[in-house]
Amino acid sequence: MGFQTEASDRQMLDFIRQHGPVTIAALVSEMEVTATAVRQRIQRLIADGLIERQTERKRRGRPNYRYSLSEKGVRSAGNNFADIAAVLWEELKSVEDPTVRRGLLRRIAERLVDRYRNQITGKTVEERMKSLAHLMGERDIPFLVNSDKKSPSFTALACPYPDLAKGDRGVCTMEKVMFSELLGENLRLMECRLDGGKCCSFKTDDP
Repeated sequence: MGFQTEASDRQMLDFIRQHGPVTIAALVSEMEVTATAVRQRIQRLIADGLIERQTERKRRGRPNYRYSLSEKGVRSAGNNFADIAAVLWEELKSVEDPTVRRGLLRRIAERLVDRYRNQITGKTVEERMKSLAHLMGERDIPFLVNSDKKSPSFTALACPYPDLAKGDRGVCTMEKVMFSELLGENLRLMECRLDGGKCCSFKTDDP
């Protein structure tokens, strides 16, 4: 699920954000559904790492539980910077000097690499691709790794930057640089949506 949640889950997260930590009873009252339905949603959101459960110990009887947002849940709000990103990208494209523009693209890619590098694991390029695919999946961006001992490929089933990439190959270049650095292998863009392909697919250079 990542940061993109169902409307009912978003309502629950917003309520917890405003009033939390909250009880099951408070959520039942707010959501106007059964306690069973609330518990099911809570378990799903806990599994997604968006909320956490705290135990309130009493002297007697069963403990009470309250639910609050996890760090990931807190970040899930206000995480849509599409408009800002589009404006910044337009400003970047307006830089007339191609050398300066390419340098800025590389610096952006390097900053993204620094952010994600420690989250990529694996000894082989295929293992690192699978780790990167998992990382992208947590951000609701599905990737597929096609196994090939000689030259595995890494395919984006959905574009991470759909608005920015329309007619602008600079985004594809930045993405290729970022993936190459994270995987420790030079990648080639084998298929691109801008060329009419079904997906954007990257492949390691042939040995």
